[in-house]
Amino acid sequence: MNLTSEQKQEIFGKYGKSDKDTGSPESQIALFSNRINHLTEHLKTNDKDFSTQRALLKLVGKRRRLLDYLKKREIERYRAIIKTLELRK
Repeated sequence: MNLTSEQKQEIFGKYGKSDKDTGSPESQIALFSNRINHLTEHLKTNDKDFSTQRALLKLVGKRRRLLDYLKKREIERYRAIIKTLELRK
């Protein structure tokens, strides 16, 4: 799945400070979450695709590290991104 630049700008505009804000943790977490959801759906039908499974695990780890960083630095931004992306149940 390749996101078009318009789709990425939409994600960055929604979760970042602007359409060009690609570096903030919130926008990166949102982008990773989008890719994780796509790969999860792919693995539901292709359960023996081990390279995709490995890529999914690496993305989950990256997102977890960014969330830990945000939690340590600014807890309110962490809580806001968790709530908007519905990462916790």
